Amino acid sequence: MTSSDCNHPAANQLSYRDAGVDIDAGDRLVENIKPLAKRTLRPEVLTGIGGFGALFEVSKKYRNPVLVSGTDGVGTKLKLAFQLNRHDTIGIDLVAMSVNDILVQGAEPLFFLDYFACGKLDVETATAVIGGVARGCELAGCALIGGETAEMPGMYPHGEYDLAGFAVGMVEKDQIISGAAIQPGDVVLGLASSGAHSNGYSLIRKIIEQNRIDLSGNLDGKTLTDLIMAPTRIYVKPVLQLMQQIPVKGLAHITGGGLVENVPRILPDTLMAVLQKRAWRMPPLFHWLQQQGNVADSEMARVFNCGIGIAIVIAPEHADTALGCLHAAGETVWTIGEIKPRQSDQAATVVV
Repeated sequence: MTSSDCNHPAANQLSYRDAGVDIDAGDRLVENIKPLAKRTLRPEVLTGIGGFGALFEVSKKYRNPVLVSGTDGVGTKLKLAFQLNRHDTIGIDLVAMSVNDILVQGAEPLFFLDYFACGKLDVETATAVIGGVARGCELAGCALIGGETAEMPGMYPHGEYDLAGFAVGMVEKDQIISGAAIQPGDVVLGLASSGAHSNGYSLIRKIIEQNRIDLSGNLDGKTLTDLIMAPTRIYVKPVLQLMQQIPVKGLAHITGGGLVENVPRILPDTLMAVLQKRAWRMPPLFHWLQQQGNVADSEMARVFNCGIGIAIVIAPEHADTALGCLHAAGETVWTIGEIKPRQSDQAATVVV
């Protein structure tokens, strides 16, 4: 190599753009995100979107605060979002899965971060997705303070992306909801779900595929697309209000595993929940899925929420107050069961 070779670019010199990365798209996306994130700000946010890290001050209202964290994705519901070109509400799903999880510990969600990864960044699609994240944060009362957008050519098929989120909340140490105070005679309330939320979508997709179902068709006055892609309900504000009114003994977020696998997670080993399936209205979507897929009752109960998004355990003397409080907050709620003593050979939760 001569000295002149070192002074001139090689004919095949490569740049980041040659690798398939749009180095300007990230800047455009950040400018789109900033006003969305601004709507979610809380007084405790010191720095947010745009820095290397976000700063959040612990509120002085907490005497003995405990941090509660949760992380999740939206599963294969993403595949339907790609197929149906529905990107504006999938971010709500993302927030809901994490904030509902930390809520059931008694925690108030404080802030949220997202991770968006794709092969080639489409600013319009990414803005729609993160717009949904911001909307979810507004519904949960938490701040969208940061995240990561990763453009990785060759990692994802064209038009597809991956999505994950992380939420942090806080609860007074003496107000953590663990289920330890639950006893026989306590009642179980069920808050209505908005649909399948973000669980069971591998089975949903299989049912659609095998039956070659046209999702533009109608069910219960809505298109199947709208019913199947309905975003996960966020229960933070009404449940936090309820906790200020009465002692809540247990909360279960009904995700994959349904009522029969999620309610036991909050019960002492000596207790069981007996739930009455006629006590609540299972949405038409689940009847339709069961019929189209010839799905057994036991499998429906294990895979889907079947119309209940959150289960709440309270003392019977607080039931009327709880029902009134939740109805006033705009929730659909039913008394769905009772806590009873459990023998060693009995299931922790049964639906009869």
